[in-house]
Amino acid sequence: MGRLRYTISRLLQAIPVIVGVITITFFLTDAIPGDPVQIMLGPSPSAQQAAAIRAKFGLDRPLHVRYFSYLFDVIQLDLGTSIYYQVPVTQKIAERLPVTLYLLLSAFTFALVTAVPLGIISAKRRNEPTDHVSRVVALFGVSTPSFWIGLMLIIIFSFWLDWFPATNIILPWVAPASVDGASNQLDVIFKSIHHLILPTITLGTLQMAAFTRIERSSMLEVLGEEYVKLARAYGVSETTIVRKHAFRNAQLPLITIVGLQLTSALGGAVLTETVFSINGMGRLIITAIQNQDFQLVMGTTLVFGLVFVIGVILTDLSYAYVDPRVSFEGEE
Repeated sequence: MGRLRYTISRLLQAIPVIVGVITITFFLTDAIPGDPVQIMLGPSPSAQQAAAIRAKFGLDRPLHVRYFSYLFDVIQLDLGTSIYYQVPVTQKIAERLPVTLYLLLSAFTFALVTAVPLGIISAKRRNEPTDHVSRVVALFGVSTPSFWIGLMLIIIFSFWLDWFPATNIILPWVAPASVDGASNQLDVIFKSIHHLILPTITLGTLQMAAFTRIERSSMLEVLGEEYVKLARAYGVSETTIVRKHAFRNAQLPLITIVGLQLTSALGGAVLTETVFSINGMGRLIITAIQNQDFQLVMGTTLVFGLVFVIGVILTDLSYAYVDPRVSFEGEE
């Protein structure tokens, strides 16, 4: 019950955060220079055409009226109609969100699968050549922009070696008939992985570097604890110490940083999708900003905010599963 109360409490606390995201996005979007009507109809639209478009999308109403009307619509899960695409915003988000979530999940999986072993090996062999290589890799990942990594991967592995495609992502659950050269679902899965490798490395490198540094520091701290020294004194092997005594206790800081890295991952997804011409949420929000599509900008930003809030809440709840000493009883 303590965990359930904590979850409900965190969900309720997320409401003002989401309202804040909506409010800031709404007024910043309205402050963007330019006129979406001119983008739709050209630089010299007729007064009648412009008035019709403004009335259709509510752009002729006062700012405060539009704001409260939008809040009321969001409560009803209505994000409005896209000015640029002329379809409901929820429809465009439903088309693009699975692509971005698939890319984010793949990037985080790559980052964790790579970073945890690197961090453990680096901590076990502190100040040895393996440790130095691991730290250099982490430093490179933290210091290098994701779009540059993506461009280099495209040049090397797509243009020079022709190993991987340079554009698009195929979702593994789509019908084989919609994928060129796929005769069954297994072919679709293989093609999906083939298309996903370069974008995953591009987006996941920064997360991998950050996770590696946290894992190394956390393992070093745990390996210096008194109970670990006692285990060594009793003759317990180093492998057993790492596996049974140190590993689990060292994961709490990593869980924390996984939740916080969602912000950089969401921002990196925008760049990655642009570099690899992936039709996900990143390219959708760029298109919305370029065309001053107010409804679409606010809708995509709201979804990004929701993804981040949910990720942080799941991170907090993961603590109790990793460390049984953590209890949510008495949490406000």
